[in-house]
Amino acid sequence: MTERIGAEEEFHIVDVESGRLVPRAGTLLDRLGGPGFRRELQQSAVESNSRVHDTLEALFADLSRTRRRLDAVASSLGLAVVAAGTVPLAHVTSHQVTADPRFRRMADDYRRVADEQLICSAQVHVDVPDRDTAVRAMCLVSPWLPPLLALTASSPFWLGADTGYASWRTMLWQRWPTAGPVGCYRSAAAYDAAMAELIDSGVITDAGMLYHDVRPSAHQRTLELRICDACPRAETVVLVAGLFRALVRDALDRLERGAEPECDGHHEWLRAASWRAARSGLEGRLVDPATRRGTPAPTVLRGMLHRLRPALEAHGDFTTVRTLLDEALATGSAAHRLRRSARDEDLLAGIDMLAAETRGDRLAPSTARRRHRHPSDPPGAAEAPTPAHVPSATTPGTPG
Repeated sequence: MTERIGAEEEFHIVDVESGRLVPRAGTLLDRLGGPGFRRELQQSAVESNSRVHDTLEALFADLSRTRRRLDAVASSLGLAVVAAGTVPLAHVTSHQVTADPRFRRMADDYRRVADEQLICSAQVHVDVPDRDTAVRAMCLVSPWLPPLLALTASSPFWLGADTGYASWRTMLWQRWPTAGPVGCYRSAAAYDAAMAELIDSGVITDAGMLYHDVRPSAHQRTLELRICDACPRAETVVLVAGLFRALVRDALDRLERGAEPECDGHHEWLRAASWRAARSGLEGRLVDPATRRGTPAPTVLRGMLHRLRPALEAHGDFTTVRTLLDEALATGSAAHRLRRSARDEDLLAGIDMLAAETRGDRLAPSTARRRHRHPSDPPGAAEAPTPAHVPSATTPGTPG
């Protein structure tokens, strides 16, 4: 059986000249029209939803088309879209919440937490047979989610300052009452009862506010990954999708063999592992899920690749994922690339780099601003970028 995959991506909207976050989602969505896009809590972000796909290559093509469409419409308005956990230049205010009753209530209830929800994430859905299986699989996949966060870390700056973290979005996100590790449940009924208790407490208002790192979808037969920063490069989303699908496949295989989760009920180390990934990204140590000890990020991720090889090969994903992982480890996290751009030039050059990567360009920081297409430029006025790509499953690679 091939578990199908899909992705949701959130994008910041920035002014193309100043690089600052702007509340222009309504204007952008009016120009986009049609399904596939929706509003977020803050008017400075939009979300896109991919179609459902069997292969990583098809998912990449879908994400790339969406990003090009977003870029074309945004640039016609003097805007750019940026897929990253945060953008470096933003201003916190209580007056930019989307005019929607649910969002207004959230803003009233959570105040500064909602005001500072100037963050974006990437979410991946993977097919599961039923809700019971999804809930039982969560316990098996959860230890391996912090390394996926490290792969996507793209938010070192907040309100113009370097936070010292690779994913400051994670630190902002974890202030919500249900964010973080989900815990383990033996059935969908047990999980649903616990979640209903949260809603009944009045701390959250509905199931849409269950912000755990992974959760069963309320509307589809999928398991949903929610721990990741939004990713400037679509290839990173595809890499994470491949690894997460393999984690789910591996969990399903274990459950079919009767291997119930060996859960001791202690999840403190999982929250600590997420903090470590948010702090270090790919450039430091992670908590190795196999040993629960600090280990260099490349070692953890290559160990994860080796562990998941049978599940990756079952979907024909091993070569693609290995190649993308090699590239990710060689180029470093988006947080690392952004810091380097800001150090070599300035924050605006870093924002230009993020926007260029979001639309699929691979531009050196020093040329990103020079090559950016202005709304008044004729088509093709910008120099041709180096296109992004995802290798096919038959792309040669180094032995695993």
